[in-house]
Amino acid sequence: MTDGNMLEKINNGIFVIAEIGKNYIQTEEINSIDEYLQNAKQLIKSAKKCGADAVKFQTHNVEDEQINIDVFSPHFKGNDRYSWVKRNTDSTPLEMFWIPLKEYCDTLKINFFSTPMSRGAAEILIKLDVDMWKVGSGDLLDFLMLDYLASTKKPIILSSGMSTLEEIDKTISFLKKRNAEIALLHCVSSYPCSVENLNLFTIKMLQKIYEIPIGFSDHSLDNLSSIIACCIGAKIIEKHFSFSRDYWGPDHKVSITPKEFKELISEIRNFEKNPELYKEKLINSNKNLIKKMIGKESKLLQENESQFRPIFRKSLVSSMDIKKGTKLLPNMLYAMRPQEYIKGLPSEDYEKILGKKINKDLKKYEPITKDSLTNFKIEQG
Repeated sequence: MTDGNMLEKINNGIFVIAEIGKNYIQTEEINSIDEYLQNAKQLIKSAKKCGADAVKFQTHNVEDEQINIDVFSPHFKGNDRYSWVKRNTDSTPLEMFWIPLKEYCDTLKINFFSTPMSRGAAEILIKLDVDMWKVGSGDLLDFLMLDYLASTKKPIILSSGMSTLEEIDKTISFLKKRNAEIALLHCVSSYPCSVENLNLFTIKMLQKIYEIPIGFSDHSLDNLSSIIACCIGAKIIEKHFSFSRDYWGPDHKVSITPKEFKELISEIRNFEKNPELYKEKLINSNKNLIKKMIGKESKLLQENESQFRPIFRKSLVSSMDIKKGTKLLPNMLYAMRPQEYIKGLPSEDYEKILGKKINKDLKKYEPITKDSLTNFKIEQG
């Protein structure tokens, strides 16, 4: 963002993000890059008109994100993951998509940023001079990418879906050692998320544990959930945004439409004018529903989230052919999905293996395992 750092912007009010993601893809049929660009611009223009502070996309680089294995995500069986990631990579080249998209956002004076799905994707986005980073729930433990993001000295917003509190602690500690400016979003990786599973009081707990801005990435179809999150103290609201929930793709079905998004932002701004009075009216009119939404002051890894972890968590693999006896450097590594099939050391072991020697020749994309490293021991705790 061009008018101050992230903390200053958030402290001046609730920061509302229209999560466009990949919602410029609206049909199973593959269309031209220009058509996707025009779809994206229309969504940006609509989000700006609704009053959003920022639009957020998702950036893929299949080369270092997804191993070519036939695996499907539970929330989108329309494409195997490799084909979907490759399609997104091919549809969004830097010169023809990302650069004109960022320029369009600058023209409309709306904050642009994107979620890099790998270090390679972040290296594409850095060419746009993005103001901040968003890290998706699936990449909370991609320490290889996080190390790169922290090195840019730009603010980082983390989503915490499909994660335990211990994993969040590990990531926050990793980034704080690097003096990163961080915000954290409560998130439930369920598409869509039912009212009973929102557990919005997690926001309250995270506020007590971490001295950083806490927000809410909302996968429900009810605007009330985001409003209650604001009442609890959320400083950032992120909501999927689309022109129709009937379009083809993984996220349209959990998105809200421009009319709904405009209503949400109007409610948030009304809340900001007189929070206590707004809370009182809201609670009196929605007591039973709110009780279901708030849940407990705890961080739960819900059963419906666990199914995503083997598909979206990452393992460390070689990024090139590596000769026996070579000491591992960051550029020799990729962190790639899906962890369940790759069977390499998890991406959060990134720091532990740097400088270690490879004890056998490795081909590109071979997993880095305990047995492929000389004198490597996994420390407990």
